[in-house]
Amino acid sequence: MLELDAVTAGYGRATPAVRGATLTVAPGEAVGLLGPSGCGKSTLARVAALLHRPYSGTVRLDGTTVTRWRHRAPREMRTAVGVVFQSPRLAADPRLRLADLIAEPLRATGRRDVVADRVPELAHTVGLGADLLSRRPHEVSDGQLQRACVARALVLEPRWLVCDEMTSMLDASTTAALVAVVESYRREHRAGLLAVSHDPVLLDRWCDRTARWDQVVPAAS
Repeated sequence: MLELDAVTAGYGRATPAVRGATLTVAPGEAVGLLGPSGCGKSTLARVAALLHRPYSGTVRLDGTTVTRWRHRAPREMRTAVGVVFQSPRLAADPRLRLADLIAEPLRATGRRDVVADRVPELAHTVGLGADLLSRRPHEVSDGQLQRACVARALVLEPRWLVCDEMTSMLDASTTAALVAVVESYRREHRAGLLAVSHDPVLLDRWCDRTARWDQVVPAAS
């Protein structure tokens, strides 16, 4: 279970972006988080992905309370969560070829021996031709780069996926293709999915259930 209980989070001394948010995702379940732009969904997604320490509240992953975040979190926790961000340009190192971008988590966790097999396999899964793998981000489209980012999120076979506005910058055909990839992975591996979006039609088609922002965050008193 991925559990967020009464999470309040923000940045620096600014007013918190999220206050008292509570949300759960069960193994194998696809949960949508629906809310308008600027409401704090991305902040909550980063907390769920163990990338941002909240001010208060509790995050539990597979029954274990999270106490450390980002690179300080235990490896078994970090590698249990795959994340896809809204902007592939901001999420990708511009110096890396797409093949190296996909392989990055494998190399970071000492699994270089499987790079030669896993990278072509996942590139094919997300619809990237072999000719694109030698290119760098500035040489491919947003859709092609986001395909590589999805492959990178899946390369360690995570038990949990967080997709933060994954398709908001993509055309309809690329959106459909990448949602299908994520859904196929989720069903095959019984992975839990948190899909964040401001698009109710997308979440209705994609997810088992959708939580509106006002259901996740209590109303101000």
